[in-house]
Amino acid sequence: MARAEEITKLVHQQGGRMTRQRRLVMEVLASLDTHPTAQELYELVRERVPTISPATVYRNLKLLHDLGCVLELDYGPGPTRYDATVTDHCHARCTRCGRVVDVPVVDVADAATAAAAMSDWLITGCRVELYGLCPKCRDANNRKTQPEGAR
Repeated sequence: MARAEEITKLVHQQGGRMTRQRRLVMEVLASLDTHPTAQELYELVRERVPTISPATVYRNLKLLHDLGCVLELDYGPGPTRYDATVTDHCHARCTRCGRVVDVPVVDVADAATAAAAMSDWLITGCRVELYGLCPKCRDANNRKTQPEGAR
């Protein structure tokens, strides 16, 4: 796994060790197509290592974020979510349950390029967020708004 080797090299360059727990946090996060909170990730990691502490997961998430291996998705109120995909891409967020999913797009960097071309800004990144209701919340919302006899 090339990604694991790159992350190990980054950790070593910072004077750290690629511990079993750190590797596991990264592996579990990278295996998900969801964007878990730190608590959700802790619960998933704990299924494989029951003795791991929440502090270990949180500390490793912070280190992996600081190294640029993990994105923090902070959308204001509510818990921060994490993403192992660090290349530019879009997200869709459910405004009811908080679920976040990746949205495949051709090139997110087009927005940054356009902004840089029309201004004197130095664009250093791009984040595109779409928001609405996920299918589960949308269906629940539809059930609530249907007339009694329509059910």
